[in-house]
Amino acid sequence: MEQKRRDIVKALSALTATLMIPFRGQTETVMQGRIPTDTGELNDLSDIVNLFDFEKMAEGKMTRMAYEYVASGAADEYTLRWNRLSFDQLKLNPDVLKDVSKPDTTITLFKHKLLYPILIAPTAFHGIMHPEGESATAKGAGAAKAIYTVSSFTTTPLEEIKKVATEPLWFQLYIRDDRDFTKNLVQKAEFLGYSALCITVDSPVGGARNRQAKVKFKLPDNLNAPYVNGDFFAKKPLTWKEIEWLISFARTPVLLKGIMNPADAEKAVNIGASGIIVSNHGGRNLDTVPATIEVLPQIAEKVNQRIPILMDGGIRRGTDVLKAIALGAKAVLVGKPICYALASAGAEGVTKALEILRSEFEMAMALTGRATIGDINPSVIWK
Repeated sequence: MEQKRRDIVKALSALTATLMIPFRGQTETVMQGRIPTDTGELNDLSDIVNLFDFEKMAEGKMTRMAYEYVASGAADEYTLRWNRLSFDQLKLNPDVLKDVSKPDTTITLFKHKLLYPILIAPTAFHGIMHPEGESATAKGAGAAKAIYTVSSFTTTPLEEIKKVATEPLWFQLYIRDDRDFTKNLVQKAEFLGYSALCITVDSPVGGARNRQAKVKFKLPDNLNAPYVNGDFFAKKPLTWKEIEWLISFARTPVLLKGIMNPADAEKAVNIGASGIIVSNHGGRNLDTVPATIEVLPQIAEKVNQRIPILMDGGIRRGTDVLKAIALGAKAVLVGKPICYALASAGAEGVTKALEILRSEFEMAMALTGRATIGDINPSVIWK
């Protein structure tokens, strides 16, 4: 099985190297590796049949500044496109005549049973996408029975989000220079019942977000981010020592978000992290790093099931979820599509986006002859 993973890594590297990367001026659908099938108007949720439809609807409802903030990546956006294109280049290898009449998509993650392996990734400033902001996201996640990871850059206080949540919440954190502020915020989240901490480790500085800069992004005057204390980024270097410090007092599982290097994954295991999230920040920080699905097999091989591996970046289809699990992920997190769904229809949109992805995932399992999560392994990828 490990040889299979290594073969897939080599194939993905070769495919990524030979992809024809579109240049500016081409349509968004082509840039994402999709062939446009419908150019009609999307008027309500009954018109929505996949996650790409939500982006189309959201673009018509969001301010340009908000849309560019969500849609854009860093610099020339190669990594942003690779996140999607690398999924498209992975072919599936179905098994037929299997009993898939009773699909089981459940997993257990940190002692919590999830109905399916799809979580909401932390994304910032939901108040620019919908008037109810993060509260609407939490309501939508609850109706879809999914975990929502709240960003440090929330525009809604943690206690308000917790009041409307009916499913577990996680909290994403940037460690700041002010240790007291960081520790107090962690303990506040834990006291409120947030059941895991995701520490972003890939952002010592911000990326070259050109599209965001061109629209002069800033929060509207009627919104604020209550946990942004001064500068967004720490002036002192964030090192493994600070991660060890946080793990030493955290009472909930601590996951490191932004791992792209197998050596860093090994360090995360060794210092006692509860899990890792393979992530390139949605292509928003360092451009030209590989797609997350491309590095996932190498990291899975290094970790060797000692701690759970999650991943984000480019998830748009149920087949993407299947491929991620086949290559070593315990679960995936979805970011941009949730923002578009929130902007399109608030909580109802978030619920529908998750339900579409779950339904597609169940179809993909059945059509490849996999009845349970345990049946999904590298053999589902065409070699």
